[in-house]
Amino acid sequence: MSASPVLWSLDARGVATVTLNRPEVNNAYDGALIAGVLAAIDDLSTRPVRVVVLNGNGKHFQAGADLKWINGVRPKSFEENEAASRATFEAVQRLNTLPVPTVALVQGGCFGGGTGVISACDIVIAADNALFSITEVRWGLTAAIIIPQLCDAIGVRQVRRYALTGERFGAEDARRIGLVHEVVPSADLDSAGAKVVEQLLGNAPDAMAETKKLAMESSFGGMAVDDEAYKRLVHLHSAKRQTAEAAEGLASFAEKRAGRWGGGA
Repeated sequence: MSASPVLWSLDARGVATVTLNRPEVNNAYDGALIAGVLAAIDDLSTRPVRVVVLNGNGKHFQAGADLKWINGVRPKSFEENEAASRATFEAVQRLNTLPVPTVALVQGGCFGGGTGVISACDIVIAADNALFSITEVRWGLTAAIIIPQLCDAIGVRQVRRYALTGERFGAEDARRIGLVHEVVPSADLDSAGAKVVEQLLGNAPDAMAETKKLAMESSFGGMAVDDEAYKRLVHLHSAKRQTAEAAEGLASFAEKRAGRWGGGA
């Protein structure tokens, strides 16, 4: 097992690298990984950071929620479920509102919450082997807490397709709809990221921070973590996890079968 679910480092230029480090489960998030992301942001906020680069250790960038963890949280109290959703939301939204540029480097799978994570980054570069899906509906869940960031990244029209179908799509389709900015051969992912970082380091940091802040003011996902609209999304996200439909979806995942959903409307 990995020593720490999130690693970070800071070089002499002020470039921070934050690495999701649960390769044994394709960097699926659980409570420890969420706490690790929040701790990394806390630590970096006290240091002279110019750019944050986010990547994932192993073959895949981020496989969404660890459904074994979700299934463990689901039968607990409503308050414990809401706390799990709130922490997940805060990790994504604090990344979204960092006052420095953020660059995500995506290889392999990027599913569920992973699509929300990259939607919260300023620049996204994907390897040509990257594969994406907004998967929550397959398991009787909703993507409530990342819908605003996804709407910012790809627009409501595309969210209405991909968050409803849960289908998988490749890097070129991700670029076409705006989820990623650039697609490169997998061997060139790090060098492509380094090129963008050099471009960012050549710009005035306060001017970039102000530009990002102004852009966020007009975005779906620019609300504060204590905003009433986001409290509602956290509530919906956690409540859905405790429904019979979610129980069936998670059982279908564990049993490697299709969900047995009820009749139509």
